Amino acid sequence: MSATDRMTAFSDGVFAIVITLLVIELRVPEYHEGDLLTGLLGEGASYLAFVVSFVYVGVLWLNHHALLRLIRGTTLTLSWINLAVLFGAVIIPFPTAVLASAFTHGDTDDQRAAVALYALAAALMSAPWLVFFSYLHRHPALLDRRVRPGYVRAQRLRPITGLILYGLSGLLGWFVSPVLGLIGVIVMIAYHAVTSEGLPRWLTRR
Repeated sequence: MSATDRMTAFSDGVFAIVITLLVIELRVPEYHEGDLLTGLLGEGASYLAFVVSFVYVGVLWLNHHALLRLIRGTTLTLSWINLAVLFGAVIIPFPTAVLASAFTHGDTDDQRAAVALYALAAALMSAPWLVFFSYLHRHPALLDRRVRPGYVRAQRLRPITGLILYGLSGLLGWFVSPVLGLIGVIVMIAYHAVTSEGLPRWLTRR
């Protein structure tokens, strides 16, 4: 097994564990006889937080998988950068649990803090991706020969967008409305899902 294959296998295992940890946070609600449906509906925020984070981790995995397909070799530095990406992924269950708790049991102030925390985690998640693309841009020998010149450099726009807009979503959730902030986070997750195979070709021709 090559070094890149080992990196891919290890990373896939980490993402699988993170997704598994998300479901552990789901609980059967306490209820009296005949009130199960009410109890389940009361946990709606927990289910929504789970779905959002499940999709988010899935999108991260798709992006990671697409990125590793671009490389044919690795270095110790690149391995550390990859670990930083995985670190960002493994902390996601914590802000997910905080978000679910705040929208289930907390008030508006709690919800503001929870959305800001989740958006902060997502913004910080973008940082190692920017470093990853920048490192590959400076070390083109690690890239597959089929990768077009300028492609990796152009892809840096995606994590930069994530850093800025996740951060703005956190500020929106804190100062304006936690619901609007959460919607901003969801929109950004959708953006990364749509661009998981990279930005459109017309943006990366240079």
